[in-house]
Amino acid sequence: MAIRNIVEKGDPVLNKVCRPVTAFNERLWELLDDMHETLHNADGAGLAAPQVGILRRIALVMLDDGSYLEIINPEIISREGTQSGTEGCLSVPDVFGIVERPMNVTVKAQDRYGKEFTVDAEGFTARAFCHEIDHLHGHLFTEIVKKYVDINNTDEE
Repeated sequence: MAIRNIVEKGDPVLNKVCRPVTAFNERLWELLDDMHETLHNADGAGLAAPQVGILRRIALVMLDDGSYLEIINPEIISREGTQSGTEGCLSVPDVFGIVERPMNVTVKAQDRYGKEFTVDAEGFTARAFCHEIDHLHGHLFTEIVKKYVDINNTDEE
């Protein structure tokens, strides 16, 4: 396993649509393992493959218990309700903003072996799924921020 460099805003890879994963093999497993180590090192709530320069539909999302779920070729198949909350991003360091997201989502994805599954999420976890899946479509949270905030002073920037 290796810690990969996290790409930051301004790098064009973050604005590109990712391609689906079709090969569930050792190369994919190595990337997933590297993403786990990178995310653990960065102390984040999620990480998408384009954030490490790979244009594939792969992400890790923190669950309520603090573990990370690998989602490959994910798609949100249902959304309910709304929530507003503060978001940040490892690719946009030291920037935080209020973003509106669904309160509940159901995501269909594949695991590292290609097996399909669905997962229901609410609250913070639903927010994390939406945030990471947006990365796979070439979008950053800064595109939908309602208001930027300084998390140290809670004043508007």
